[in-house]
Amino acid sequence: MTDTAGQLVAAARTLAAAVGRLKFRPPVAHVYNPLDYAWPAHEQYLREFGGGQRRVVFLGMNPGPFGMAQTGVPFGEIAAVRDWMGICAPVAPPKHAHPKRPVEGFGCARSEVSGRRLWGLFAERFGAPERFFAEHFVANFCPLAFMDEGGRNLTPDKFPGAESEKLFAACDEHLRQLVEILQPEWLIGVGDFAEKRARLALDGRGVRFGKILHPSPASPAANRGWAAAATKQLEALKVW
Repeated sequence: MTDTAGQLVAAARTLAAAVGRLKFRPPVAHVYNPLDYAWPAHEQYLREFGGGQRRVVFLGMNPGPFGMAQTGVPFGEIAAVRDWMGICAPVAPPKHAHPKRPVEGFGCARSEVSGRRLWGLFAERFGAPERFFAEHFVANFCPLAFMDEGGRNLTPDKFPGAESEKLFAACDEHLRQLVEILQPEWLIGVGDFAEKRARLALDGRGVRFGKILHPSPASPAANRGWAAAATKQLEALKVW
């Protein structure tokens, strides 16, 4: 039997090293790499839930400051990761952390709304995490979180082309490895950016593409019944 979880761990280590070497210009002032400082929790996620092939892979953009930046798990809202998935591991604060954006790991009192909505939908629909992960997996395109001098969250979809070229090349390669390992039928972008990047990276690889509304509270549409809207989109695609 193929050790898909072990292959995912090796691919994540390669990605962590590749993006860890990159330098970013202003307005980026702080870069968090949870595949480095929160590696034990991320590895636990991959080994616990990355065994075997998957029919559907959900792809997000990059870590949120109160989600994966704290837990090392994509869309890693703390209660969902700790209480639903049963993952909890030491998280060491990154070097050069912004004072307004401390990494407190599983002790963080803030909740990431996007993660609460995403994992909340999956928990409500499937019950036990094993039932969800039997056919589904969740990953992020980019593993890095970015902040400006004031601590404001920056997202890689807003970076200029020259700035993002090396970053996206490393992330594209990791996404191709992820798909080669898990062999999904569907790649579902959580938001427009993730779907666009997936289509570019995976063109000609026989994967079917779709997207769902991003659950961010910054999206007015997501604040008007995100779970029902995302479910309707997945049902229309016949993913669910």
